[in-house]
Amino acid sequence: QVQFVESGGGLVQPGGSLRLSCAASGFIFRNYRMYWYRQAPGKERELVAFISSVSESASYADSVRGRFTISRDNAKNTLYLQMNSLKPEDTAVYYCYAYGLGLWGQGTQVTVSS
Repeated sequence: QVQFVESGGGLVQPGGSLRLSCAASGFIFRNYRMYWYRQAPGKERELVAFISSVSESASYADSVRGRFTISRDNAKNTLYLQMNSLKPEDTAVYYCYAYGLGLWGQGTQVTVSS
C-alpha cells in the first residue's frame, strides 16, 4: 500500500540546518510530482516546496526561497528537503505529499529555538 515515512527532524538553533527525508513506497514514485508541506501549532498546513516528476524543476514558498532546497532520488524512492539558515518561524511538523494521491505520512517535527 501507499506509504510515506518522514524523518530527519529535530531541535536546532536559529541559523542551523536540517535535512529531511521522505521514504515513499506503494506507488511509482518517479511518475509523481512531490511536495513538502508544514503545519505549525494552531495554523493551517502550508505549502513549502514541490518538485516535478520528470524535469525535477522546483518551486518554493516565498518564506523559504533561498534557504530550502527540495530534491529527489528516484532510484531510492526518496524525497528530501535541505533546510539552511533556519528561523524560529520554520518550527512545524513537516509532511511530504504526492500529487494525485490523497495521502500523508506521520510527519517529522522541526523545532528551531535557542
